[in-house]
Amino acid sequence: MSNLNENSINPVPTNIITGFLGVGKTTAILHLLKSKPSNERWAVLVNEFGEIGVDGSLFAGDSSANEQVYIREVPGGCMCCAAGLPMQIALNQLLVQAKPDRLLIEPTGLGHPVEVIQVLSEQHYKKILKLNQIITLVDARKLSSDKHVSNNTFNQQLKVADIIVANKQDLYNENDKSKLHQYAENNDIDSDNIKLVEQGALELDWLSGASSSSNRIALESRSTLPSHLPVEVTEQAIPESGFFCAKNKGEGFNSEGWRVSPEIVFNREQLILWLHSLNVERLKGVFITNEGIYGFNLSDGLLTEIEIGECFESRIEVIYTGEQKSFEDALKGCIDE
Repeated sequence: MSNLNENSINPVPTNIITGFLGVGKTTAILHLLKSKPSNERWAVLVNEFGEIGVDGSLFAGDSSANEQVYIREVPGGCMCCAAGLPMQIALNQLLVQAKPDRLLIEPTGLGHPVEVIQVLSEQHYKKILKLNQIITLVDARKLSSDKHVSNNTFNQQLKVADIIVANKQDLYNENDKSKLHQYAENNDIDSDNIKLVEQGALELDWLSGASSSSNRIALESRSTLPSHLPVEVTEQAIPESGFFCAKNKGEGFNSEGWRVSPEIVFNREQLILWLHSLNVERLKGVFITNEGIYGFNLSDGLLTEIEIGECFESRIEVIYTGEQKSFEDALKGCIDE
């Protein structure tokens, strides 16, 4: 593991931005990056459930080191596997590279934020990081779903929050809002710490101030962590077929992801038609198409698209439950001939 000189940087204000699958964490971080003071260097450590890693490409396509934004990914499930080793390696490298004025950490939507907090609260990191407000994004409509309210990760993400940000408020009804306030009351969460926003519009000043939640979490017993390290697939060579596939499973979900040779160009129109046809929990992708480079995000049946500046290769990650037809066959059917 890379050594980090504790005297090489001042304590870095650090925010964990968490929330369940499809709640809009990446959109929220992109929004914050647009608000970054021009004289500051920011670092983003992002963890994905899938093995491939798409968020880094989305962030890099929207920001770059030239804008003093530095990105590092930890793909392959919870970044705290093996007692936090993957997270610590990536975090140390990122801090040395970026020497940031602020660090944002986005755990996977299926990850346990308690373990992330416990790693950051260890004595070594207390000297180099200052854990500020923990922000949990939630889609308040999900509080009406037994699948979500019975999920330990979903509940843990809400309970560790200093600020709960109810995203997608434009889609709520009054019952959704009342359920969120009832949840807060039942879990000793100050309703003044609930913010309602659309499209991940976090405010910069919400990041300021020490976390009150982290001290309590750090004192809890460390949960038993998986003993495996995530398989590093982002640097492996793509085979001659042009498609490199990797899979993962956990928390009742499956993921399949692909890295695609940059020589392969997709037909944007066919791609959009296929993506609209999918019935999955979550999809993210960055594609080199016949009309340019685009990022796609599918959640709750809603497909969004953004044009991005650059990417080294096309990447896609699908999270789903149950059985699904071959994604790869359909993906190959979208190649521009």
